[in-house]
Amino acid sequence: MKKVVLAYSGGLDTSYCLKYLKNEKGYEVHTVLVDTGGFSAEELTAIEKRAYELGSAQHANLTIVDKYYDKAIKYLIFGNVLKNNTYPLSVSAERVFQAIEAIKYAKKVGASAIAHGSTGAGNDQIRFDLIFQTIAPEIEIITPIRDLKLSRQEEVDYLSKNGVHYSWEKAQYSINKGLWGTSVGGKETLTSGQPLPSEAYPSQLQKEGEEKVTLHFEQGELVGINGKTDKPSNNIVALEKLANAYAIGRDIHVGDTIIGIKGRVGFEAAAPLIIIKAHHLLEKHTLGKWQQYWKEQLGNWYGMLFHEGQFLDPVMRNIETFLQDTQKTVNGTVTVSLKPYHFSLDGIESKNDLMNTGFGQYGEMNNAWTSDDAKGFIKILGNAQNIFSSVNQLDHD
Repeated sequence: MKKVVLAYSGGLDTSYCLKYLKNEKGYEVHTVLVDTGGFSAEELTAIEKRAYELGSAQHANLTIVDKYYDKAIKYLIFGNVLKNNTYPLSVSAERVFQAIEAIKYAKKVGASAIAHGSTGAGNDQIRFDLIFQTIAPEIEIITPIRDLKLSRQEEVDYLSKNGVHYSWEKAQYSINKGLWGTSVGGKETLTSGQPLPSEAYPSQLQKEGEEKVTLHFEQGELVGINGKTDKPSNNIVALEKLANAYAIGRDIHVGDTIIGIKGRVGFEAAAPLIIIKAHHLLEKHTLGKWQQYWKEQLGNWYGMLFHEGQFLDPVMRNIETFLQDTQKTVNGTVTVSLKPYHFSLDGIESKNDLMNTGFGQYGEMNNAWTSDDAKGFIKILGNAQNIFSSVNQLDHD
């Protein structure tokens, strides 16, 4: 019997694929779930049980949280990556790593095909296919939802016909949770003007007032919260728990998909947004002007290529080397105030703070130059524009 590996999440689309591949195509279906931080032990157990109930011949749960942080999230922080100044690549990045691990698993078990549940109208189909064809071009890619152009209602109906109950209410929202945030897609995000209802987000407001949180960074990585040190992946989880109580991190991202159409998706990413903003503030104090300038250019490129599934392009390793090198002096603490539905950055303390020097205080006192030095500097600085203005007899109206 032909063997296919299905990148499985336990959701509607992959549940349909499992049943379809087994019943309609006669495959021996092996399912693999790649956990990038979005599942509890209980959820993983329940998903495995469900996979076997649907007909999986063999199921594997692969947890790669630390690997995902080390190879992806760390650089998204270093680059302060927010797609369209909004979205921290919550799903974009994890899909790439789920694809990498899924295709490696398919090779390991000797599958002749690999399947995923992406539609033909989004970004995930490209992220999965690009990775699959790069790592294992000899393995066939099967995409039932895309090929059959199925609606969610048709998937629900098919499962029901085959003895599998799937709540239509649950199917109305597509929720993908990972270490770097949760995406929320639904009927409202298919429009340009409707917001997601509050209840569509996984975290609801539990706390009022204000709470101070201190984040400690070493060479750009979050190594501690409120004086307690831990590995960065654990700190992300801990910060998310603190901030979720204030329902922080909700937004809707609007962007250009890889296939050329506009797309809209809601997300909840409290820890990613806080960490990126806090890290960026610390960099403003500890990096030079041109370091910040080139980091912004390359960080944007890195985020765009990552978002569009080009993670295996060798230029990504080059950019990572640059980003890593810029973090040598990004050390210190950032104090953040958590409030209902939002947060604010209070300030930083760092031994590498370039404001804390004897050279001068902005707008106040200069200690390292004289008044005449300043006048001479300004005169020379203005030479080029003065010459251009004079030669061309500009009146500057």
